Amino acid sequence: MEMEQQQLQQEKEGEEEDQKDIPVVKEPPKIRRLDESVVNRIAAGEVIQRPVSAIKELVENSLDAGSTSINVVVKDGGLKLIQVSDDGHGIRHEDLPILCERHTTSKLSSFEDLQSIKSMGFRGEALASMTYVGHVTVTTITKGQLHGYRVSYKDGVMEHEPKPCAAVKGTQIMIENLFYNMTARRKTLQNSGDDYSKTVDLLSRFAIHHINVGFSCRKVPSRADVHTVATSSRLDAIRSVYGASVVRNLMKIETSDSDPNSSIFEMDGFISNSSYLAKKITMVLFINNRLVECSALKRAVEVVYASTLPKASKPFIYMSISLPPEHVDVNVHPTKREVSLLNQETIIEKIQSVVETKLRNSNDARTFQEQTAQPSPSDNLDTTKDSLPDPSASGPKSQKVPVHKMVRTDSSDPAGRLHAYLKAKPPSHCEMLTRLASVRSSVRQRRNPKETADLTSIQELISDIDSNCHSGLLDIVRQCTYIGMADDVFALLQYNTNLYLANVVNLSKELMYQQVLRRFSHFNAIQLSDPAPLPELIMLALKEEDLDTECNENDDLKERIAQMNTALLKQKSEMLDEYFCIHIDQQGNLSRLPVILDQYTPDMDRVPEFVLCLGNDVDWEDEKNCFQAISAALGNFYAMHPPLLPNPSADGLQFYRRRVAETSLDEEDGACVEDEIDHELLSEAETAWAQRDWSIQHVLVPSLRLFFKPPTSMATNGTFVQVASLEKLYKTFERC
Repeated sequence: MEMEQQQLQQEKEGEEEDQKDIPVVKEPPKIRRLDESVVNRIAAGEVIQRPVSAIKELVENSLDAGSTSINVVVKDGGLKLIQVSDDGHGIRHEDLPILCERHTTSKLSSFEDLQSIKSMGFRGEALASMTYVGHVTVTTITKGQLHGYRVSYKDGVMEHEPKPCAAVKGTQIMIENLFYNMTARRKTLQNSGDDYSKTVDLLSRFAIHHINVGFSCRKVPSRADVHTVATSSRLDAIRSVYGASVVRNLMKIETSDSDPNSSIFEMDGFISNSSYLAKKITMVLFINNRLVECSALKRAVEVVYASTLPKASKPFIYMSISLPPEHVDVNVHPTKREVSLLNQETIIEKIQSVVETKLRNSNDARTFQEQTAQPSPSDNLDTTKDSLPDPSASGPKSQKVPVHKMVRTDSSDPAGRLHAYLKAKPPSHCEMLTRLASVRSSVRQRRNPKETADLTSIQELISDIDSNCHSGLLDIVRQCTYIGMADDVFALLQYNTNLYLANVVNLSKELMYQQVLRRFSHFNAIQLSDPAPLPELIMLALKEEDLDTECNENDDLKERIAQMNTALLKQKSEMLDEYFCIHIDQQGNLSRLPVILDQYTPDMDRVPEFVLCLGNDVDWEDEKNCFQAISAALGNFYAMHPPLLPNPSADGLQFYRRRVAETSLDEEDGACVEDEIDHELLSEAETAWAQRDWSIQHVLVPSLRLFFKPPTSMATNGTFVQVASLEKLYKTFERC
């Protein structure tokens, strides 16, 4: 009996397993028609993405109503309150019942009207969307009425009949508790806290274009952050919004085309010149009086400025483009932020060409604004607490940065550099002016050197540099802050919260090599005051290599080597002069050297070593190897090696002491010996070391940021060594 029960149980389990293996066929989900309130709320979330979206729609409605004054008030970034008031023509009483229904508008009546639309609004969705995500109240009065009307809306319909009320000319629309029924979006926007700044930026852009309208924007309970009045001058409007420093560096720009086969448009505006400096690009673009964005045009203009401005600086651009309405498709974006243009590529190309021409002509006369340098921190150590700024003073609240990620230096602030903490004799007025001019010339040198000669070997060498570039080191070099020299060879560089030791000899040698290849056959010249005979230079280099200086047995061999190398270099002089600006005359004298970096002259004590290297180390038969060896020799010659004289600021001062015997007047046979410093030699050394330190900070580091492509080998050969990380230091101290 038990055996039969076990058998039946096994058969039952087997049937259940077979049923599990049979796939269950599921029916397709049923398609349902969404409730209209759900549809409207989904659409509202797309049209009104954040408070500034609602403000933009309301301001555009006010402009369409012919307003001459528009006032915006917000609270909590617009989540609690948005109030837009204008003095336009108002809304008729009989239109109030359908005012906030979807797709009700006074801007068009048929689809064909969209092809020639001139107003900014046309869909009739904005106000309806606002009523689905907020509480909307409208107060309006039209011309000739004795009183106005106020009415509230919810989900596209009136909550009550319009109530008579006192009102001023125009319309006031108030939105309260925006996104009250969209919890996730409301929490996201509450955490961002930057919508008011976006609103200020929006009103600023409208203010400089619609100069016949006065704009005001403030948040409760503060004063207005934007306040402009109607004016007849575009520059006055820009000055009132962005400041006089922007207007001072603006240039008028305009162009047009009336060829139906290519494009029909008119463009006018203002662009910043080469003297304008800003950390963020400001581009204000209106197409047919509509505030829009055009990423293609923005990129085209940025490309033009990239070769003129320093990397960290961005331009200011205002453009107003007018096209026939039928050439603009305004219905391509839910918030009407973008439009589509007929012949867009042609229009952008012509605008880019005009900007480039205007900017190139402005480079002939550039102005620089000088400012007084702040005192160094060492001068302010005795400052009392009373002189510190009050942290509770009014001003925008900056985002708090964790202390273990706080960058402690600023590349634009001299106080962030090591030398600012060391007391030194202040330079004279003439020295300051000379250095200032040198710094400006160095920092503002062209980012893209002239095109190299069309030689395959040079192109291959440059391609090798680009392909072998280390991306991580490139970020460090481009964004680092120079702190100071740690010793004779290594400099301290800060990148974000990390501190690095960088070998300036290796960096400068590789930079010079790369610059020689990129400026190939396009060098300016350093003219030597006295041409140097090649045989004498080579003899000097050979004697420096000879360890036994008293042995004269090899002098004849050295002279023959000098003569052979001189004859070889004279034979190659035409090529050296044409491609590398190394001029050797018929008598075998070196009279000219190339300028590899502006405002930098190499150490002339290393000329003999350089000439000997040209004679011995260059493979003159193979073109690529020849150019590579000459470039490497120039790179080694122009590298910022420590001067040959010892550094007098450290233990090297002992080198400049000489022992002098003096006879005592009291004792005839007595004599004492004392150390006397060779001031002439010491002064020469101090000048050489100071000039090198200055060149590293003001020539080498800016040039590295602009030109340098660090090879991957520098990540492992000790050129860059990380010595500290703020995050790791904090972890270490937390354990203590």
